[in-house]
Amino acid sequence: MSLTQVRRFETKIGERIPVIADKAHLEDQLAGSAADFVLFGISEDIGVRANEGKGGADSTWIPFLSSFLNIQSNDFFSGDSVLLLGHFDFGDMKYLIEQNAFDFEEKTNAYRHAVDAIDDEVEQLAKIITAAGKIPIAIGGGHNNAYPLIKGAAKGLYRCGKIPKAAIHCINLDAHADFRPEEGRHSGNGFRYAIDDGFLEKYSIIGVHENYLPQTVLADITARPSLEHSTYEDIFLRRRMTFEEAVDRAIAFTSDCCTGVELDLDCIENVLCSAETPSGISTLHARQYLHHTASASSVAYLHLCEGASQLSDGRKSFTTGKLLSYLVSDFIKAG
Repeated sequence: MSLTQVRRFETKIGERIPVIADKAHLEDQLAGSAADFVLFGISEDIGVRANEGKGGADSTWIPFLSSFLNIQSNDFFSGDSVLLLGHFDFGDMKYLIEQNAFDFEEKTNAYRHAVDAIDDEVEQLAKIITAAGKIPIAIGGGHNNAYPLIKGAAKGLYRCGKIPKAAIHCINLDAHADFRPEEGRHSGNGFRYAIDDGFLEKYSIIGVHENYLPQTVLADITARPSLEHSTYEDIFLRRRMTFEEAVDRAIAFTSDCCTGVELDLDCIENVLCSAETPSGISTLHARQYLHHTASASSVAYLHLCEGASQLSDGRKSFTTGKLLSYLVSDFIKAG
């Protein structure tokens, strides 16, 4: 691969990882592969913009891939267990909206309609991968993509007989609940749509920030027995539970069904995102979370979202891609 930097006396993941180049017979190729995981990117920030956030969530796939393909292939992780599929690119859709929308309101509405089209594409791929008995690993994009990943995984797992009906659970390590009202699809309401449409049964949120939890959403979460949450303040400020205990509680709550694992990078301190935070979990906490959920849950898919290598306001980060590489490799090693 052109992104892989070959070095004498070393073997990189990019030299070992199998790649699906021909998408025309994807189902047959998945069926014939011994790999457990299928890795793909979602290069879009349309859902974030539809939620009136800063663009940039479409910028992480290539930086991630450049880092991931150049980690060492060794006894800890050889690369054989994951298939590299490629990425979605919705840049043309964004360009049309940016060039033709009349004002901010019209642009926001257009972005929300565009998310529906993204949902269809992501859902279909997630369904194909899970129906083949593989675990999708989706990198990039806004948290709007949680909805089609949940929906597609539920349908695929039901199709291959792993679950009795097309509904799964989800654990989300996030500064936000992303349970806003159904006001048109965007990055802040994917889990609401998934619950209300019947594809998400139980939803556990770890480390949500109290300052960014609307009272209406808090009341709704508290009133629903199928939802549970812990706040960042309860874990790290008041110390009512440890981080490990919060993760264990979420795993126990969702233990009776296949579970999607979500990590919004905006909960990690000083990671470049639309909603970047100066007060969040450490990168070590994020790595521990993925290691523990991968090893203790019946994983339906992994979704790492909202991170950026460059935001629309010009800010850049040269480490987001490398962080994602650590997170993905941690998850695969533990799976």
